[in-house]
Amino acid sequence: MCNSFRKFKTFTRDDIWSSLHAAAKEDGKLPDDVHVNSVAESWYFKEALPLITAERNYDTNSVTVRQKLYLRERPHNVRSTDGASWWVPIVIARGDHLNFTNSTPDFWMNDSTTYTGMPSKKHFIIINPEEIAPFLVNYDKDNWNLLSEYLQKDERLRIPELTRAKLLHDAWNLAYAGELSFATALNMTLFLSKERNHVVWDPVFTMIDHIGRHIDSSEVHTKFQAYVRALLSPLYEELIQEEERADEENWRKNLRSYTQNFLCKAGYRPCIRHAQVHFRKWVDAPNPDEGNPLPNQYICPVFKWGTKKEWEFGLQRVINFPSTRKQSERTYLLKTLAGCPVDADRIERLLNITVLEGNANFTETDLFLIFSMLTGNSKGYTTLFNFVNKNWDILKEKYSSKTNLWDNLISSATSRFTTQQGLDLVSGLYAGHKGEFGSAKHIIETSIKNIREEAQWSAENIPVIENWLDDYLAKIKLEDDDDDDDLSTEE
Repeated sequence: MCNSFRKFKTFTRDDIWSSLHAAAKEDGKLPDDVHVNSVAESWYFKEALPLITAERNYDTNSVTVRQKLYLRERPHNVRSTDGASWWVPIVIARGDHLNFTNSTPDFWMNDSTTYTGMPSKKHFIIINPEEIAPFLVNYDKDNWNLLSEYLQKDERLRIPELTRAKLLHDAWNLAYAGELSFATALNMTLFLSKERNHVVWDPVFTMIDHIGRHIDSSEVHTKFQAYVRALLSPLYEELIQEEERADEENWRKNLRSYTQNFLCKAGYRPCIRHAQVHFRKWVDAPNPDEGNPLPNQYICPVFKWGTKKEWEFGLQRVINFPSTRKQSERTYLLKTLAGCPVDADRIERLLNITVLEGNANFTETDLFLIFSMLTGNSKGYTTLFNFVNKNWDILKEKYSSKTNLWDNLISSATSRFTTQQGLDLVSGLYAGHKGEFGSAKHIIETSIKNIREEAQWSAENIPVIENWLDDYLAKIKLEDDDDDDDLSTEE
C-alpha cells in the first residue's frame, strides 16, 4: 500500500524545487543564500523578462549590475514595475581571459550588486554568454565600443557564434526600446562585412525589417536602404557564386534566400534585374493566365521597383484569374500587387478598381487582404489614408454599415503612422469628421494615442540614425552608385 501510494503520489511545485535544491547543494552549484525555490518562483509567475544593466568603473576595475523590467514595445501599458525582480545567474566572460566553456555563475543577483576583479579598460566583458539565461544585457558605452572594435578583428571568431548573435540581438532590441543609442547599436553591425556564419546573420534580417518598417515614412529610409545594400551585397555576391546543390544544407538555402529578398527590397539593382528577366518569361508566355512560370520570390521586386507596365500585367492576371487554378496562387499575387509597390499611382488605381468601382472580380475578402497589405509600408498606408480622406463621403455611405470592413479600413488607414507629420494627418481627419466614425471611433482614437508615442520615439531616434548613416555612407562606395539606370522607367 505504501509503495503504491508513493508510486502514484501527486507532487507539487515545492516538491520539485526542493529536490532540485538538494541536488544543487550536493553538487555545490548554489551559494548558501540562494534557494532554487526562490529562483524558480521569481521567474515562474512573470510574463516579462528582466533587463540587466552593467556599468563598469574602469578606475576600480569593478562593475555594478542592476536589473529592471524589460519593455520593448510601445505603448508601455504597464501599471507599475516596482518590486519586479528576478534571481539572475550572472556569468561573465572577460576579454583578457576568454573562456566560454564555464557556465558556473560568478554570482547570483536579485538586486543591485557591485562586483570587483574586472579586467582593465583595455578589455571588454560579456555577461550571459551563450545566452545561459533568457535576459538582455546592456553595458556602458565604453564596453560596447570595446566589443564593436574586437568583433571587427579576425579574433572575433574566439567568441562563439551564438554569443556574437546575442550581442547583435541585444544591442538592436535595446536601441529600439530606448535603452541604448542607435549609434552604438549600428556600430555593432560593422563586423558583419566579414561575418559569414548563418547563426550570427539570423537576427540581422529581423532587425532590418523591424527598423526599416518603423522609419520608412521618413527621408532617412533611403539612406537606410543604402546601408542595407552595403551590408548584404558582399554576402549575396559570395552566395550566388556558389553552385546550388539539391542536397545543400537548409541554412545555406535560407541564408541565400533571405539575403536576396532583403537586397531586392532595398533596391539592389543586380537583384532586381535578375527578377525582371524571370518576370519577362511570364509576360512572353502564349497564355499567361494558364499559370505563373516564375518563382514567387521574383514577383514582389518587380511590382515594387519595376515598370508600371509590369505591375499592370500583374493586375490583369488577378482580374482574369481562371477559376480552375488554385485560389492560393491568386491570393499571393493579390498580396504582392497591393503590398509591394512604392508608387502611389499604382496603389490608388488598385483602390479605385476594388473599393470605389466595386469590380466584380474582387470580393470583400479581397478588400480585407488589400487593406492589410497596405499597412506593410508607408507608401501603402499613406496612400490609403489619402484615399479615405479624399473619398470620405462615398466610402462612409458605402461601407459604414458593414462594421467589420469599415473598422478595418479606418484601422489600416490610420494606425501605422510613426511621425509627427502622420499624427497631424490622422488628428486632422478625426477633427474634420468628428462624430462620423461610428463603430470605428475608438479605433482612430487609439491610433492617435499610439502614434503620439511613436512620433516621440521617431523624434528622439531618427536624427541619431541619420547622423550615423551619413558618416557610414560617406566612408563607403556602393557598387551601384555609378549605375544611373532608372529601374522604374515607364514603358
